[in-house]
Amino acid sequence: MPRTEHLMLPAPDGARLAATLHLPDGDGPWPALLEALPYRKDDMTAYYRPEYLRFAGAGYAVCRVDVRGTGSSEGIATDEYPASERSDLAGVIDWLATQPWSTGRVGMFGTSYSGFNSLQLAMEQPPALKAIVSIFASDDRFGDDVHYYGGALKALDTVDYPTYMIASNALPPVPARFGEGWREEWERRVLGAEPWAITWMEHQTYDDYWRFGSAREGYERIQAATMLVGGWADGYTNICLRSFPMLDCQKRVLLGPWSHAWVENCLPGPNIDLVPEMLRWWDRWLKGEDTGVDREPPIVVYQQRSTRPDPLRAEVRGEWRFEPTWPPERLRPRTLALADALPGGLAWGEAPMDMLTVEGDVGTTAWISCAAAMPWCQPSDQAPDEGRSLTYTWEPLPSDLEILGHPVLRFRVRSDLPLAYLSAKVCDVFPDGASALVVRGMANLAHRDSRSEPAPLEPEEFYDVELELEAVAWTFEAGHRIRLDLAGSDWPNAWAPPYGATLTIDRSATSLALPVLDGPPPVPEGPNLRPSSEPQTDPQAQSPQDYARWQIVEDVPGQERRAIVEHGGSSEADGEIPAMRSTYGGTVAVSRLDPGRAWSEGSADFTMNYPEASVRSVVTTRVDSDATTYRLRIDLVVSEDGEERWRRSWDRTIAREHQ
Repeated sequence: MPRTEHLMLPAPDGARLAATLHLPDGDGPWPALLEALPYRKDDMTAYYRPEYLRFAGAGYAVCRVDVRGTGSSEGIATDEYPASERSDLAGVIDWLATQPWSTGRVGMFGTSYSGFNSLQLAMEQPPALKAIVSIFASDDRFGDDVHYYGGALKALDTVDYPTYMIASNALPPVPARFGEGWREEWERRVLGAEPWAITWMEHQTYDDYWRFGSAREGYERIQAATMLVGGWADGYTNICLRSFPMLDCQKRVLLGPWSHAWVENCLPGPNIDLVPEMLRWWDRWLKGEDTGVDREPPIVVYQQRSTRPDPLRAEVRGEWRFEPTWPPERLRPRTLALADALPGGLAWGEAPMDMLTVEGDVGTTAWISCAAAMPWCQPSDQAPDEGRSLTYTWEPLPSDLEILGHPVLRFRVRSDLPLAYLSAKVCDVFPDGASALVVRGMANLAHRDSRSEPAPLEPEEFYDVELELEAVAWTFEAGHRIRLDLAGSDWPNAWAPPYGATLTIDRSATSLALPVLDGPPPVPEGPNLRPSSEPQTDPQAQSPQDYARWQIVEDVPGQERRAIVEHGGSSEADGEIPAMRSTYGGTVAVSRLDPGRAWSEGSADFTMNYPEASVRSVVTTRVDSDATTYRLRIDLVVSEDGEERWRRSWDRTIAREHQ
């Protein structure tokens, strides 16, 4: 069995970083694997351990690190992915490479946050870093993360991740790991940390703040062998195909049907055991073994096909296949003219001018663009939102139609007001009328020419705009119809636009280009992926100890629509892991009369019952908007053994900059 050590490693400025090291049996030497994350390795995410023990059992020294200011590490967590984190982790990589048991070769890996910093460290090129596996991460922190979507503020995410991190970062170092002085370090942390969300809301354009840490700004700097894992139900998928032709290193892409959760047991499946695929990559590039992974086609894709809409669907129909190149040689873009489609939905005006009055609460059937476990679910039937959108439906397909890549919508639009959004969704319409969301995209029209320097619209002037939708693999089956839905909002995924503008779409000058694959797959045999042996998560299996809530509420007298999400759970003490209790979530709302009037209210409540003390951190966040302003209020209360120790509050008024 692997043996485990708990260490405090020095950062360049002398701060100590908490690390857990799993070493194989024997004396080595072994390559090392590093995962660094802010999610508290010794309590909140301590249950991840079986994965690391499998890596150690395969002959790797596995190191988990709490990044600065989180978990049991010293310092202040000033933001996600700060410059200090890169220098800290470069030091950890050097330490791993120079230990007596080390071969001097290091890999990085991780899901989401640790997938991001794996890419960022690869851009820094520490000499010992030879291979990375980045899972469900993004190369664009502004456009493909939890902050902004199409140039609009994420709505549901304001009550989730940023709220969660305020409460998490206010918890103390784990006393048994940190040792003497943990209460003093806790006080420094609580009084010194600032909510990350304030900075995010103050940077509403793609500026240098977002460029830092976005790998698309430095693909050429990545030299480590890079494996990217993405999921079609995840919000961080675009990196996989977008980066592939730009990366000048050994590279591999694995794209499955999954959501932002565990590949082994998430919804939707089919699920695979990812560990063997990761080991094949590392065995080749860290151990020099001939695993055959570099002789296979470098892109592995789950080609989804027509699957009925269901927010709790367990599996998407489809098949695994290889693609040897990107873009594929058999890619034949096909343009569908809106003039050839049957118009429908909530439109008025004389053809070919279709006019739509923007409503701020269209989009609930599509839900969030970064689904994970409950309550972050998959899309349901799009019909209710289609009745409040412009829809364009083409004739039934005479044969199957496969697409892989980014659909592109080229549209001519006019607004009677200077700010407006346009949401676009491509749907698979079944013969019985069920409408399944295939792929989506959204444009804040002020960002039509530049994400860095947005500009308002000139009212009543037509603009030609190009919108690249998210990446997708989908086969529309024969007899099905393709439908395009256009709306002025994608709520509650994105914050509602500031005005109820009237949009005019010139149907005669608008088209949808689909990335169609023509002909059979170039590699007849499919990949040999090991199916997962873990039972799939059951979204219906809820209990008072582990629950999730997802509701859409109509406030009829108040003329307001609300989306409510909440999830949480508790666990008993298990060896060195303390008993814990957590709940977080909240409500987002928008006026049915004035989309600029919107709000969100989130909360997170964490309790850790250590042998030394019971600690609790409770935070509430509130964002209100009108057409010109966001108002942000955050309240934090931290207690020990039932007695309040600290209380902090933040109030900010932030102008909506072309939002």
